Amino acid sequence: MRAMRMGALGLAMVALLSSGMASAKQAAAPGSAAIDARYQPRPYVSLHHPAWTKTAVLYQINTRQFTPEGTFRAAQAQLPRLKALGVDILWLMPVHPIGEKNRKGGLGSPYAVKDYRAVNPEFGTVDDLKAFVAAAHAQGMHVILDWVANHTAWDNVIHTTHPDWYEHDWKGANRPTPFWDWSDIIDLDYSKPGLRQYMTESMKYWVRDVGVDGFRCDVAGYVPLDFWETARDELDAIKPVFMLAEFDQRDVHAKAFDASYAWKWNNAMADIGAGKADVNALFGYYSEVQSAWPAEAMRMTYTENHDQNAWEGTEFERFGPALPAAIALSFVGEGMPLIHNGQEAGNPRRLKFFDRDPITWRDHPNAALFRQLIAFRDAHPALWNAPWGARMTPVVNSAPTKVFSFVREKGGDTVLALFNLSGAPQTVSFSDGPVAGRYVDAADGSALVIDTASKVTLPAWGYRLLAGAR
Repeated sequence: MRAMRMGALGLAMVALLSSGMASAKQAAAPGSAAIDARYQPRPYVSLHHPAWTKTAVLYQINTRQFTPEGTFRAAQAQLPRLKALGVDILWLMPVHPIGEKNRKGGLGSPYAVKDYRAVNPEFGTVDDLKAFVAAAHAQGMHVILDWVANHTAWDNVIHTTHPDWYEHDWKGANRPTPFWDWSDIIDLDYSKPGLRQYMTESMKYWVRDVGVDGFRCDVAGYVPLDFWETARDELDAIKPVFMLAEFDQRDVHAKAFDASYAWKWNNAMADIGAGKADVNALFGYYSEVQSAWPAEAMRMTYTENHDQNAWEGTEFERFGPALPAAIALSFVGEGMPLIHNGQEAGNPRRLKFFDRDPITWRDHPNAALFRQLIAFRDAHPALWNAPWGARMTPVVNSAPTKVFSFVREKGGDTVLALFNLSGAPQTVSFSDGPVAGRYVDAADGSALVIDTASKVTLPAWGYRLLAGAR
C-alpha cells in the first residue's frame, strides 16, 4: 500500500511531465499552428513590376530596317500607327555607334557596341532619340533600349582606356565568346569592379538623362546575375523600370528581371507547326512554368524576333499553317507577347542583319489579327501579365494530342481557349476541367453553352476564344 501512495511533490512532478509530453506532441503534430518562423515561406521575387506593365504588349523596332530612312525621326512618325495597333512597350535594338574593327557586312552588327554613351549617327542624334522617347510617352507608350553588356566592339572606347576590363584567351589575347562566330566582338570581365560601375552608370544615364524606361539585356545569362541585381536597384532608384532578359532561367526573376525569353514555348510551337511534335510539347513547357517558375515571372512569348528572322527563317517558314494559332496562343496563354517589326505587314523576307534592308510595308491580315488579340486581352483581366493575370487550368478533351484547351479565370472573368494544332478538323468533347458555362465567341459574338455533353468542332489549325457570359 505504501508503494501506491504519492505526496504532493510527486503529483506535481507527474503533472509537469504530462504537460510537457502533451506540449511536445502538440508541437510535433502535423498542421500545428505553432510552427517555427524558419519554416514559413519567404518571397522569392523581391522586385516590383512597374504598374504600366500590367497589360503590356512588346513591339521590337530594328531602327535600321523599320523605315526607308532608317532614323529615329522617321520611326517617330510611325508612333500613332503603333499606338493604334495597341502595343505598349517599344524595344529599340541597340542605338549605339557600331565598331569598325573586324566589322561584319557593310554597316556592322548593332550588337558590336563602340560607345555605350553615344548614339549611332546612322540613326540620328541623342536629341532625336530624346524626341522619340518623349513622343512615345505622350501617347502612353514606354521605350526600352537593347543593352549589350557581355561584350563590346574591338574598338570600343573602354578597350583603349581599360584593357584590363576584358577577358583573355590562353595566349593572353582578347577573345570573343568561345565557340560562337562572334569575331566582331570581345568579351568583358565582370570580376572587375570598375567595369561594373562604368556599365551601371552608363545604363543610369539613358534612364535619367534620355528618359528610357528600361532595357532588353542581350545574352543576359552570360553576365553575372549579381551585376544585374545591383543595376536594377540603382535604376529603380531613378524611376520604376522594366527589364527583359534574353535568357531562359528562373533565377533572373528574383531581383533583376521582370521578363525572360520563352524559348521553349517558341520551339515547341515551331515543332508542332512543322509536324515534328504534337500538343504534348506544350504540356512540357507549361508544366515547367507552373511548377518551377515563380508566379510573378513574365515569360516573353513570340513567333518572331530579329535573330530568328535573320538566321532561322521568317515566321511563315518556321510555323507554316500553325502561324495564326501560334500568334493567338502567344496572346491568350500565360506570357507577355512580342510583335517583331514587320509582322503586322506579313513581312515575307529574312531581313539582312549587317546591311540596310528596309521592311516593305503593306496591308496584311496579321495587322487586324494583332489588333483583335490585343483588344481581347486588354478587356479580360484573366489574360493580363503575371502576376495580375490568371494561371492556365487544363481542360481535358477527347483529342488530347491534337487539341490544346484551357481556362483562365480570375475575379469572375473567364476565358476558355481551344486550339486545334493539327492539319485535320477535330470535333471534341470535354471530360475534366472548369469548362461548363455560358460563353460568347470572340470572333463573331455568338453565344453558346458548354458542358460535358457538348461537342465543339475546330477546323484544321483553327482556334476559338470564348469569353464567359454572366
